[in-house]
Amino acid sequence: MKLIIAAIKPFKLEEVREALTDIGVRGMMVTEIKGFGAQSGHTEIYRGAEYAVNFVPKVKLEIVVADAMADQVIETIAKTAGTGKIGDGKIFKLDVEGALRVRTGEIDGDAI
Repeated sequence: MKLIIAAIKPFKLEEVREALTDIGVRGMMVTEIKGFGAQSGHTEIYRGAEYAVNFVPKVKLEIVVADAMADQVIETIAKTAGTGKIGDGKIFKLDVEGALRVRTGEIDGDAI
């Protein structure tokens, strides 16, 4: 099993969710986060005062899938979340040692 962690622009969340559902992803965890990368924040003017925005709002997706499906999930997220502009996000792929569905006691592949 693989854990896919993706940080994407918030307005792309629903489009990415629909695309992942279409390829068979049955669940994901979503967290609102703030961070910075290459874009390193920016300055904004609010009520005439300029201030620095050091952290940019993002959405973090966490998805556990079978090994065979991991590359397809990554490709789908990248294609759907991409705008071609700075700040599109990052995707990470990690190994998962095990999983347990609390309600039924199913483990590993059956639990996802």
